[in-house]
Amino acid sequence: MLQIIQPVIEIIIPGYKQIRADHLVLDYNGTLAVDGKLIPGVRELLEVLTRLIRIHVITADTFGNSQKELKGIACSHVIIPLSEQDVEKARYIEQLGGKHVVAIGNGQNDTLMLRESALGIMVIQQEGASGKLFNEADIVCTSILDALNLLLNPLRIKATLRK
Repeated sequence: MLQIIQPVIEIIIPGYKQIRADHLVLDYNGTLAVDGKLIPGVRELLEVLTRLIRIHVITADTFGNSQKELKGIACSHVIIPLSEQDVEKARYIEQLGGKHVVAIGNGQNDTLMLRESALGIMVIQQEGASGKLFNEADIVCTSILDALNLLLNPLRIKATLRK
């Protein structure tokens, strides 16, 4: 009998929580990309992560080229309206089952997304990051490469968040 194994990342944080992450939801502009172009090294890390977790990229597609930039990466690509982006992102997380979601973002429109997720990671890069996001993030990284590598090395998350 063929057994299909669902992608999942297990994160056990003593004194904090245990996370069974089935989904990784990522903002695009400011998080995965700068000026609409994927940050060097992101594609390779996402390709590795697709074997471990389901990846979703949610964006208003400000520069109109996210689909082209993400071509070949096994991920869900969701374009949302320009209005109420924060609500749309939170709704998306809820539909996935927030307690099984890791979310990464940088903007004010990512605050509800991080709040609804089991683990929220804020990145501060070339576009900067919203100060309001600090209150919702479990972890803050200074690059998306560092944030994605946390998921490949969950003991780093444990070391950062344990009590």
